[in-house]
Amino acid sequence: MTYSSMHLERAKDGVARLTFTQVERGNPIDGTFCSEFCDVANELSCDEGVRAVLIRAEGKAFSYGGDIEMFLRQLDELPVMIKRWTADLHMGVSRLQRMNAPIVAAIQGICAGGMAGIMAGVDILVAEPGTRFVAAYAGIGYCCDAGSSVMLSRRMGLAKARKYFLLNETLDAETAYAAGLVDEIVPAAELEHRANEIAAKLASGPTLAYGAIRRLMTSAADHALEAQLEAEAQALANIAGTQDAREGLRAFGEKRKPKFKGG
Repeated sequence: MTYSSMHLERAKDGVARLTFTQVERGNPIDGTFCSEFCDVANELSCDEGVRAVLIRAEGKAFSYGGDIEMFLRQLDELPVMIKRWTADLHMGVSRLQRMNAPIVAAIQGICAGGMAGIMAGVDILVAEPGTRFVAAYAGIGYCCDAGSSVMLSRRMGLAKARKYFLLNETLDAETAYAAGLVDEIVPAAELEHRANEIAAKLASGPTLAYGAIRRLMTSAADHALEAQLEAEAQALANIAGTQDAREGLRAFGEKRKPKFKGG
């Protein structure tokens, strides 16, 4: 499919590269973005050849979040529009979270509002030193969406995430790293190289095991201990029957590096 707000490229290395391309508008979250984000998520989640996803954005700003200019032009229609947009956006977020393929993000400049929440949901977040994560919502009298309440709480803890939203904070890269929002800070010139390096490493790994790990980490905060232990047991038993798990054991026994194929 062809998209107007983003570009999706799938390489032979198993890494799908998703790039936000509306540079002149600061890569905003609007109706088009929400619809296309959902379509991309559906496309990626149905492609067994995708073993890792790298998300990046063109321009100085990763994303300014919601399209405020559009909001101002359609104030009376906003409640209905928001329900329409979030139906797409939230489904896209959910579909990406349920994939086996891990997600890496390379963040530069400003990452604000709902985009900060969406990026908090990736598995490995790499940022350059000048990056700023802006809460944004309370500053315009709004509450959060795009999974922000869940993803930022998982990343930073409930107390820090609540403070971030209520005080409309802006976190620089170092503060975000200390809070757990950012996994690595690398020089701007090395940002894309490092993110590609991580994505390629994940794409060469045991994809089904990664998917089980992602889902277990998601359910850990919600399940009682006994339920989570059973979820771990069921997932591990299922993974034990995969070709990658057998290859991993054989490689360990033969003292060589495993060659995972994602199955």
